[in-house]
Amino acid sequence: MEDNKSSVLKNTVTILVSVLVAGVFLWLALKGLDFEKISNSLKKANYLWVAAAAVFGVSAYIFRAVRWNLLLEPMGYQVSNANSLWSISFGYLMNLTIPRSGEVARSTALYGVEKVPVDKSFGTIILERVIDLVCMLFFLVLTLIFKFDAIYSFYERSGVRFNPVFIIGIIAGGVLALVTFFRFKERFRKFGFISKIIDFIDGIFAGLMSVFRLRQKGKFILLTAGIWICYFFASYLVCFSLPETSDFTLADGCFILVVGTLGMIIPASGGIGAFNLAMKFGFTALFISMGKDAVEGGELGLAYSFITLPLQIIIMLIMGLVSIPMLAKNRKI
Repeated sequence: MEDNKSSVLKNTVTILVSVLVAGVFLWLALKGLDFEKISNSLKKANYLWVAAAAVFGVSAYIFRAVRWNLLLEPMGYQVSNANSLWSISFGYLMNLTIPRSGEVARSTALYGVEKVPVDKSFGTIILERVIDLVCMLFFLVLTLIFKFDAIYSFYERSGVRFNPVFIIGIIAGGVLALVTFFRFKERFRKFGFISKIIDFIDGIFAGLMSVFRLRQKGKFILLTAGIWICYFFASYLVCFSLPETSDFTLADGCFILVVGTLGMIIPASGGIGAFNLAMKFGFTALFISMGKDAVEGGELGLAYSFITLPLQIIIMLIMGLVSIPMLAKNRKI
């Protein structure tokens, strides 16, 4: 009973903190801008382009579901694409409540319908995040090549500064912890509760290593490319809905994708506030690099975010709510 109360309290605090973070970032995003101009931009928007962006957004779910199955296959699990899709959709839905809870929810949902151990599927999800990071860095490199001025302006305006010594220290500490774990893990197994933790970590690493045993590497690469092409067009096509940004180039689209991804990393409920602020800074930086008015760029960035973010949340809600009865129907006892 005490554990349940503690869990509820922890989840409640997490939700309240994420809502507070979202509120602070949203206040910073809206601060000092002309709401009437933003409202007029939203009224003039061509929402057919938004509908086209939604098609790519949903397609990314499907590609990710099929790709996830390729990672589970080397461990001996034949998962249906439908169950994989609904597990992913349920995980995204949970992210709207408690940030970063979706990964565990996704693994738990898959266990319910396919009996894949949570630790092993969770390991493949971590692997997915690593692969997604590499893909995002690829788009960042493209942006640095073609939109360096905008990247520099965004860096200046965001106020974010990185301490290389701190980053190197974190990496070194992580490497040391991994080496220590593998070197002495068998000695720790004599302690019952630690043995369970070691088994869970072993399962995660089994999932991470599955990429080296893929039977269909070409298909995996194509699906990964498909996911990020969908992400790109889901964000880029929305630019055509606003008259003032309908002339944005593919390079501008890469920049927007990178900035938006960085905004969604921040643990705010549904990306609210953080994504809006990122788009405000991002469009401001783009307009500065184009020799246009910075304030207008910020206003259009917010207008863009007020179209794109609700679109993402609506997709998450629809797919997530549909996933609940589908997972319940396919659940194995």
